[in-house]
Amino acid sequence: MPHKVELSDGSSLLVSPEYLPDGITDPSLWEGGRVFNPQEEEAFRFADACYRAEKIALKLVARAEQNCRGLQVKLERRGFDAAVAQEVVSGFQTRKFVDDGRYAELWLRSRLSSGKSPRWLFISLGKKGIKRETSLKTLEKLLDPETEFALLLMYIKKAGTKNTKISKSDSKNYFKSQLRHEGFSIEVLDRYFTD
Repeated sequence: MPHKVELSDGSSLLVSPEYLPDGITDPSLWEGGRVFNPQEEEAFRFADACYRAEKIALKLVARAEQNCRGLQVKLERRGFDAAVAQEVVSGFQTRKFVDDGRYAELWLRSRLSSGKSPRWLFISLGKKGIKRETSLKTLEKLLDPETEFALLLMYIKKAGTKNTKISKSDSKNYFKSQLRHEGFSIEVLDRYFTD
C-alpha cells in the first residue's frame, strides 16, 4: 500500500516502503511536517518513480507474458530511469510476476509449428534478452525427439518451398551437415536419413 509523502517544495509523492532504504521505511517517520535531508528526499523521489513504474509494469504483465529485459526496455521507453526500471523488474522477478524461463517456454511453444530451425529459435530468444543457459534449457525441455523430428520435417518442407540452399538433392552428407548447423540433433537426423 503506497503512502503519501509531502515535501517542503510542495511535491506530493506516493511511495511504497519496499523501494526505500532501510533507514527510512517506517511511515511514522514521514508524518508531522518533518523536513527531509537531501538523501531522504532523493530516496522518496526514487520510490515514487518506482511506484509509478510498477503500476505501468503491472498493466503490461496483465496484458501479456513479459521477460525481464523486455519489461525493463518498455519501462525505459516510457521515460523511467534505468535504475528505476531495473528495481521494479527485480521486484517482479522476486514475486514471480516475470520469469524468463516461463516466457521462453511460452514463446517457443508458440513457434514450434513455424518450421524454424532450433538455431533460429535459440538466436531469437537471445535477441529478446533471454540468457543463453535459459534458452538452451528450455529448448532441451521442449524438443523431445518426436517434437524435434516434426520440426525437422516442417523445416525441410519450408526450406524446399523457399528455394534455399538446403535441398535433399544435395549429397546426403552435405545436406545432413547443413541441417546439423541449423541445430538439429544427430539422433533426429539419423532417423530422418534412415527412414
